[in-house]
Amino acid sequence: MRIKVSGACCTLVACLTMQAQTTFQQKVDRAVGQEPLRSAVVGVMVQDMQGNVVAEREAQRRMVSASNMKLVTAGTALHALGADFRFETGIGYTGEVDADGTLHGDVYLVGGGDPTIGVVDTMAVKPDALFWRWKSILKQEGISRIDGRIIGDGRQYEGHLENTTWGYDDTGTYYGAGTSALSFYENAIDYSVSAALEDEPVKVVQRYPDTPWMHFTNRSVTGPKGTGNSLYLYTTDLAPYAELRGTFAVDRKPKIEHFANKYGALTCAYYFWQNLRSTGWEVSGGYADIDRDGYVRGSDFVPMEKAGSSKVIGTSLSPTLSRITRRTLVESDNFYAEAIFRQMGEKACGIAVYDSCRVAAREVLEDLFAQAGIPAATADGLYQEDGSGLSRKNLLSPACMTACLRAMAGSKTFDAFLTSLPQPGEGTLASVLPKLPADQKARLRFKSGSMDGVLCYSGYVLDPEGRPTHVFSLMVNGAAVKTSVLRDLLGGLIESLL
Repeated sequence: MRIKVSGACCTLVACLTMQAQTTFQQKVDRAVGQEPLRSAVVGVMVQDMQGNVVAEREAQRRMVSASNMKLVTAGTALHALGADFRFETGIGYTGEVDADGTLHGDVYLVGGGDPTIGVVDTMAVKPDALFWRWKSILKQEGISRIDGRIIGDGRQYEGHLENTTWGYDDTGTYYGAGTSALSFYENAIDYSVSAALEDEPVKVVQRYPDTPWMHFTNRSVTGPKGTGNSLYLYTTDLAPYAELRGTFAVDRKPKIEHFANKYGALTCAYYFWQNLRSTGWEVSGGYADIDRDGYVRGSDFVPMEKAGSSKVIGTSLSPTLSRITRRTLVESDNFYAEAIFRQMGEKACGIAVYDSCRVAAREVLEDLFAQAGIPAATADGLYQEDGSGLSRKNLLSPACMTACLRAMAGSKTFDAFLTSLPQPGEGTLASVLPKLPADQKARLRFKSGSMDGVLCYSGYVLDPEGRPTHVFSLMVNGAAVKTSVLRDLLGGLIESLL
């Protein structure tokens, strides 16, 4: 039976829709008109999937987006590389293999950007299993003994490890660890730290991984009660020296601190060398990496001969990009985000320096906008400095953010992108909307972004069948309150979209 809908009924539906839109706009205006948002910079854009505006405020203003930038990185990378893309690590050698299976030359670990080597993550291959794979490749080539060295080759990624606009103190932390073509344990180092007597050095013990080539100096101090934790490891890839500075309050409990390791390729070579020797392989040489000038460099950091090209005889593969982006967005993993970003530059331009990465990501975004019928000028709401959002030079408008989200809905990789996003209660959203019923949480997929004075939430509202109905971006800069206060305020606004 055909149901006839009267004009009056259509008018009523339109009025109710307008009333709902106005109600949400009023909620935004009311929240922004009061502290703590009144003295901050607030940008809002909420749209349906056709681009019709539900609510907006300063939506064209480019703002510091923090980790909301990972949405752009993950989306463009999935679209450009494909959800099933995998990073490759090559196993190669120089020299000759004799009839007895002895390699008279060096084994090369040829990095291809895989950020998951040696990580503690259920999606990644454990180090011993990965090393078994590498040894199997050598055995298939007839190699059973190595009269040479294990060399970590990270030459595929050119340029600085870190983005040059990151804060100097950030580059010594795990979340500011620079990416390299060959990494290990996300290029991080764990130290156990505990308070001593006030004004005495903090007690520090390196836990994992071992870096026997590093010269470490502890200049940290145990601070008075209530002074918190301000420990930073100051280090550089120019020389193997690291210095721990800052204070750790006398009343704080012992903990594990995570800092940056500037020598991912050397660490990877060291651990494979150790594994070979512990499993009965003879390796006459030591372990080494390759410096920026292309010279093989041992643990004494004295350059030796010019590194050549190795004969690659096999590869190991990372998890799929869809699994890596899931981890990137749920846990807001900066290291993974930067690896993805640099791989886009490598694929598009053949060079992984940050300038190339920005060009590659911008071209992909403009392609997405063109496919979705979104004006090209909308992309001007974005200035992307890095892949993770750690740089405060990153700028993104709420209007551009929601355009990105709508454009991704037309990508062949949209399902992978959507399922990569956390819902309330997961990862960095663990404390967002804790009382929301589970069926309502399932209707929200979004990403947080935070740093001092900054909190941003951007993502999708879904219908009960899991289809996106709306996109939203709420951005706050310059707020002078605790993040928890902003979290509850913005969370309440997001809940009212359901």
